[in-house]
Amino acid sequence: MQPDIDPKAETERIVEFLRTAVYRQWRRRGAVLGISGGVDSSVVLHLCVRAFGPERVTALLLPERDSSPESERLAREVAAAVGVTPVREDLEPGLAALGCYERRDAAVRRLFPDYDPAVHRIKIVLPPGLAQGRLLNLFYLVVVAPDGSERRARMPRDVYLDIVAASNMKQRVRMLMLYYHAERRHAAVVGTANKNEHDQGFFVKHGDGGVDIQPIAHLYKTQVYRLAEHLGVPEEVRRRPPTSDTYSASCTQEEFFFRLPFPLMDALWSAQERGEVAEAVAAQLGLVAEQVQNAFADFRRKRATTEYLRTPPLRLGV
Repeated sequence: MQPDIDPKAETERIVEFLRTAVYRQWRRRGAVLGISGGVDSSVVLHLCVRAFGPERVTALLLPERDSSPESERLAREVAAAVGVTPVREDLEPGLAALGCYERRDAAVRRLFPDYDPAVHRIKIVLPPGLAQGRLLNLFYLVVVAPDGSERRARMPRDVYLDIVAASNMKQRVRMLMLYYHAERRHAAVVGTANKNEHDQGFFVKHGDGGVDIQPIAHLYKTQVYRLAEHLGVPEEVRRRPPTSDTYSASCTQEEFFFRLPFPLMDALWSAQERGEVAEAVAAQLGLVAEQVQNAFADFRRKRATTEYLRTPPLRLGV
């Protein structure tokens, strides 16, 4: 039931899309993108190199205090494989000057007064899976001690909003740096969001969503993996659990936002988009109808509540 593609034909289609937009429509000289060692940015880097050549592609490493060293290692390996030497920009000093960490940590201490960022790690998670009965998107803050033990507490709205608002500075400062390099090279900023992230609202407005072109935003995550295999993205990158690499504790995208493994989510979501009924989908996937209905409701709720993120600036009379 998972949505499939012809990876060779899709690669050619995206490459032509990139060339048409960047060269013929905008008269830019190439592409700038951030790379993280994840499958999405690795696929987009491969596509950009095919479209423009490695000499016209600038790949940025954008670490900050909470970034995993593994992200940079894998990103460098992917870049080297396609002939691109990445540019490293350390964002920690700028984020610290803006109060990103200080503001976030103050919000965390409203739930855990003894929280010490030098000792503890944190992440935000949702309840997992497709439980029967009503299942709401209730966010929990998790504090991880040096011995690996965890404490968690459901976040009141004000704490959640304060932590997310501070953390979103990271994506917005990343985009600031991408546009700095794009403007000095007269290049276009290329985004790396897939369909799951774009349509369900897993991105930051004017952060990782603030780009010139989104070449894979029409592809489900499982389709991105098909492209990655076709393009020769290293298996280690393809096997790595997707993460936003935003919080100090290791946190997958499934834990933080999507709640389902991508193969199951894409099968359910594509079935919903085709108009299939929950009972039939449940029978095909070995689930019960209520679980499928929960997933369908979650997809609808996320699209509705994040429509603001996808809405361009409103203009009177237009």
